[in-house]
Amino acid sequence: MSVEKELHARSGSKCELCGVEDNLHVYEVPPVNNNSLDRCVHVCNKCLDQIENPEKVDSNHWRCLNDCMWNENPAVQVVSWRMLSRLKSEGWPQGLLDMLYLDEETLAWAQITGEGVDQDDIVKHMDSNGAELHAGDTVVLTKDLNVKGANFTAKRGTAVRGISLVHDNAEQIEGRVSGQQIVILTKFVKKSN
Repeated sequence: MSVEKELHARSGSKCELCGVEDNLHVYEVPPVNNNSLDRCVHVCNKCLDQIENPEKVDSNHWRCLNDCMWNENPAVQVVSWRMLSRLKSEGWPQGLLDMLYLDEETLAWAQITGEGVDQDDIVKHMDSNGAELHAGDTVVLTKDLNVKGANFTAKRGTAVRGISLVHDNAEQIEGRVSGQQIVILTKFVKKSN
C-alpha cells in the first residue's frame, strides 16, 4: 500500500491539522529522510501553503491546533509544535505550547529546524573585533597563550584553522595548535579573511 493510501486510511481522508476533506497532500515533515508513513502528515492546500510560506500565515486558521496537537501521531505533533512556536507572539499559542507534551525524541525532531528558537537565545561567538565566528573559520591569536596541561605557549599570530564552537559558551572556541586540540577564549582571537 502506498504512503498516500495509508495516510487516507489513517486520517479518514481529512487534513490531519484542520479537518478539511478537499485537496489533500502528503507532507513529509522535515528533515526528510525517508517517505515513510510515520514521517508524513495528510494536509490540505491551505495548511501546506502556510507551513511552507511563513509570511502567509493566518493565525486564525491555526486555532485548529487546539485539537490536532493531541493527535497520537508524532509527525502531527511535530507540525503542531512548530506552528504553535511560529505563532507564539500572537499570545494564545503560548498557552497551548505550555500544555503540549512531547517525548524527548519527538521534541528533538520538532526543534531540529530551529523553529521556536528565540534569536535572543542563540549563542553567538564574537572575536576580539566584534566579528561573528562560525564553525570552520580560521582565526589568528592576538596574544601569546600559555596552554595549561600541554606545556607549551601558543604564539601570537598563530593561525588556527577549522575552529569549532563551544555551543553553550559564547566566550570559547576549540581549535588545533601545535597538534593539540585546545580551548581558546574568543577575546584572544581575530577572524582571518
